Amino acid sequence: HLSSRLPDESSVEGKFTPGSNILRTSNSYFYFIMNASKDGYFQTAVARFPPSDTIFHQERIDLVIGSGRKGQTYLYWKNSDLFELPVTYWAETGEWMNSPGYPDGLPNFDKPIIPRCLECHATYIESLPPPLNHFDRASAVLGITCEKCHGPGKTHVEAERLHRTGNIINPAKLSRERQIDLCALCHAGPGNPRTPAFSFVPGADLAKYIAIPDNPADTPIDVHAHQVQLLESSRCFRSSNMTCTTCHDVHTQQRDTGYFSGRCLTCHKVESCGKYPALGTALLHKCVDCHMPLRESAVIAFDAGGHRVNPQVRSHRIAIY
Repeated sequence: HLSSRLPDESSVEGKFTPGSNILRTSNSYFYFIMNASKDGYFQTAVARFPPSDTIFHQERIDLVIGSGRKGQTYLYWKNSDLFELPVTYWAETGEWMNSPGYPDGLPNFDKPIIPRCLECHATYIESLPPPLNHFDRASAVLGITCEKCHGPGKTHVEAERLHRTGNIINPAKLSRERQIDLCALCHAGPGNPRTPAFSFVPGADLAKYIAIPDNPADTPIDVHAHQVQLLESSRCFRSSNMTCTTCHDVHTQQRDTGYFSGRCLTCHKVESCGKYPALGTALLHKCVDCHMPLRESAVIAFDAGGHRVNPQVRSHRIAIY
């Protein structure tokens, strides 16, 4: 629900206080300053050249991407074209870092945001290319709202006014394949779009909208945004009828790994674990920690102060590691 929002005191997690609002780069003449005022939130590139020349480039934070649990990236509008801002806030360390795709030490503000990016971070926006990052700003429905999983609300309202029913999708009543497709729209990687972004509707066959690569069994799969492929490679998935909602309640914020371990124990017995003789019932809340460990993403990386950070994401390949 918080995957995209407008900037305000509750949505922007980055630190704007003096001493915490500067990103130094590998270029000793160049740095970023993050400022907050009554006029909004801003990122400013500052380049100082001896003896006294200084160049500034400033852009406003117009959209916040990410809930802030791990971090946030920010976007800005240039007329109706949407771009990624060069500085990201990394919550785990409380640091400002170069945004993914931006090289360290350069004052770039030019990375475009394409429709497929927003398809996973918003409920809707009308794309008006060219260029690919040109949108109808007024049409944006930010965050992941009810319609993303339950279908168009307008269609439902019109049907109810005509005393017709059946126009709202209940994902729990879909087949296993269509339930997985609904999650795979955003949790199986970007894929190769076959139709314009936001064409997919709940209950449809995702393959008609996005081609998701069918990787060979021994192909390494990155933990970022590939939860479906990792889950499908698991013996638990192949030998059962489980879906994403077997473990996840999408209407509730779920951060307790002990809860998910409880879901494991609806099928497995703790006594069957090879560690049980040594650890006993202490294992009851540890299933996920051992069998779905945190793994570094190789495709998402941040640069900060000359060092690189690869965020850790929970692997959805259920296995013995």
